[in-house]
Amino acid sequence: MPRLFPLLLLLFPLVAVAAPAQRIVSLAPHITELLFAAGAGTKVVGAVDYSDYPEAARAVPRVGGYRQLDLEGIVALRPDLVVGWDSGNPRPQLERLEALGLHLITEDPHRLEDIPAAVERLGALAGTDEAAQAAAGRFREELARLRARYGGRPPVRVLYQIWDRPLMTVNGEHLISDVIRLCGGENVFAGLSALAPQLDVEAVLAADPEAIAASGMDEARPEWLDMWRAWPKLTATARDNLFFIPPDLIQRHTPRILQGAARLCDQLEQARSRRGG
Repeated sequence: MPRLFPLLLLLFPLVAVAAPAQRIVSLAPHITELLFAAGAGTKVVGAVDYSDYPEAARAVPRVGGYRQLDLEGIVALRPDLVVGWDSGNPRPQLERLEALGLHLITEDPHRLEDIPAAVERLGALAGTDEAAQAAAGRFREELARLRARYGGRPPVRVLYQIWDRPLMTVNGEHLISDVIRLCGGENVFAGLSALAPQLDVEAVLAADPEAIAASGMDEARPEWLDMWRAWPKLTATARDNLFFIPPDLIQRHTPRILQGAARLCDQLEQARSRRGG
């Protein structure tokens, strides 16, 4: 590590773990959002790039990106709690933070039910249990409502496309697959081993999904979703089942994912309505 690191440790001795935590650093955008949802937003003293929701999160000092953390910056903030992301943050950097004596936990939801549990854990650590439990309760109620409405609907075979070059999807272990299941859909590539596997067009044509949903990079519908119109015999193309969901509403492991789920459920209902016979 650079020579500045030992100097920082002398200038800013590590704060002992407090109960509840008063100075929290978030190492992923979705963790920042979870902390705010848990009522702990005012205690977040550092966050990584793209921590942009809610609006107040934009003002939090930055500590690098989730794949390249600013370790010196994190130490200088004297956090009594650092919340990392197992499948996103580099493991060596997380281990370095632990070696420096920082109190590190990780949150990496893989199922919809994991999200309210994460909110409650963060609220317990931050001493904001009441707000966290209320937010978790609202999430569980809406999840139950969506499950009751769509869980028994006829299945729709879905390709969820997260990128175009390379062409990428998600497997059955990804949180987005849990959203697809919630809506009565079937991920046509659920059985692949990688969490976010690469595909070729031939594999998609062979799978012949009834619907293709995509998220792109921002609020704008990605132009590459329409690439599938080059294959008019593809069922999703023939029935115009090419759908878009803003990525922040389905790719972040936060309470807002139920907004994305509601959109996807409605889109799969449209796909059902376009069946012949």
